[in-house]
Amino acid sequence: MVFINGKFLSEAGAVVPVNDRGFMYGDGLFETMRVVNGKPFRFAQHLERMTRGADFLKIKPPFAPKKLEKFAVQLIEQNKMPDAMLRVMLTRGPGERGYGFSGESQPTVVMTLHAAPSLEKTIEWNLITSSFRIPAADPLSSFKTTSKILHVMARAEAAEKGADEALLVNTNGEVAETAGGNLFWVYDDKICTVPTGRGVLPGITRAIVLEICQAMGLQTSKRVIKPEALRNSRGIFVTQSALGIVPVSVFDGESIAPSPLVDQIARAYNEMLMKG
Repeated sequence: MVFINGKFLSEAGAVVPVNDRGFMYGDGLFETMRVVNGKPFRFAQHLERMTRGADFLKIKPPFAPKKLEKFAVQLIEQNKMPDAMLRVMLTRGPGERGYGFSGESQPTVVMTLHAAPSLEKTIEWNLITSSFRIPAADPLSSFKTTSKILHVMARAEAAEKGADEALLVNTNGEVAETAGGNLFWVYDDKICTVPTGRGVLPGITRAIVLEICQAMGLQTSKRVIKPEALRNSRGIFVTQSALGIVPVSVFDGESIAPSPLVDQIARAYNEMLMKG
């Protein structure tokens, strides 16, 4: 079962119009979150980011976040999927051909559930620097828009080279993010990440890791770094909603020494996730 505009329908019968602007132009937003024990993890934070994005794009969501959360829980119950991935999509809705839009749009809201990857299996990634460049000062990078073709192509490039994930560098030549997550590294016992405003999506899991570090008394630093400088770090990891904390074992063909701090953060994150 899927949710479309207030209705629960079978996946086979769930359709959106061919003139939906999300389909035609990527004119919309989406959020993906982990469902644990029947509850979407950090739903409020995800919807807060989506709401800010909708305001920026001038899309008026048809449902308040609390109402949408109730629908999400109903969807989880109907599908009997208490542990899953929940995807929430908001588009401007059907419209005429052309980039211009009127204020009379009827937005489309879709929610779907998908199998969640196991958190029990240890995963380490081979990361490569992508040839694709992300705009350094694009205000749209603050939101999870449905226009993700750059990230799609970066991930495809990584796969072609036998890697698991792609590192995206911005147009200033600085580390930004990965195709599907935020980047962290350990340097001088500090947990470092890229500041927002450099082509970086302010990820929800990124924010949680910073919370965890504060609670554990670990020093954090938001700094600008070039890809070659990452090789001097004592540990690299990627954060994302589906897999949580993913250590990087190989970066651009060179082995990366593991850091015990990454394991500590990963354990704390998984405990937080299980508590909901």
